[in-house]
Amino acid sequence: MTQTEQLGMNRTGIQMSPLDSRAMQDVGGAGPDAFFDDSGIANLRNDYIVNADLLGSVPLPATLKGVAKAGVAALKGDSPHILLDKLGERLAFERTGARLYDALITKCEAMLDGTLSMSIDDLQEIRDDEARHFLTVARAIEALGGDATSQTPSADLVGVESMGLVQVLNDPRTTIAQSLHALLTAELADQAGWESLIALAEEQEQYDMVGEFTVALDEERGHLLMVQSWYEEAIGIPGVREIDDDNELEELPP
Repeated sequence: MTQTEQLGMNRTGIQMSPLDSRAMQDVGGAGPDAFFDDSGIANLRNDYIVNADLLGSVPLPATLKGVAKAGVAALKGDSPHILLDKLGERLAFERTGARLYDALITKCEAMLDGTLSMSIDDLQEIRDDEARHFLTVARAIEALGGDATSQTPSADLVGVESMGLVQVLNDPRTTIAQSLHALLTAELADQAGWESLIALAEEQEQYDMVGEFTVALDEERGHLLMVQSWYEEAIGIPGVREIDDDNELEELPP
């Protein structure tokens, strides 16, 4: 299923109405600052920014085990609440990732026609990886005495960030190629998120987490390369590529 955009009567451009466009650009001798002065709305926003509450808070440990772990970490100079916040972020993002792949699988069941090397089984395998990563992070939160069902500030943040991606995948008008573009955006962010989380866990000497998260990162790198390959194939970039054993794209001979 290659890109299926078509030429048509698109009325969004200013050139569709030359007379009206000239009138819109006639500022009557006034400088552009008279029409593009946003100082009023900026002042209003500044007032909201200064007086706004925080996005949320990291919940206090709800168990004696959690309190003890937090106390030990604090004595060592660590910031366990920051690690819990970023764990919450990854938890929310992996949950969304599974839903994104669910949406693409549904779309492919209706639209996939065999012209792409991607298969529904490929997508299901990645979707299952995302769900497994979600459970890995949930166990890590509980190992620290945290509550995996609570929403931390960073979890709230990535939930809002991901809303557009969810809308793209669930929009019946978007093509498989457009859906893959949204997934490519998600996979790029996912890889960066795992890298930051691993660095933070290593800094706080959570070496069991580092090991499990490194496995997840390697799998996410594979996801990214596959989605990139499928997207390029879908928009007609010549040359079919495959993923080698080192999670790198390589050109196949013609």
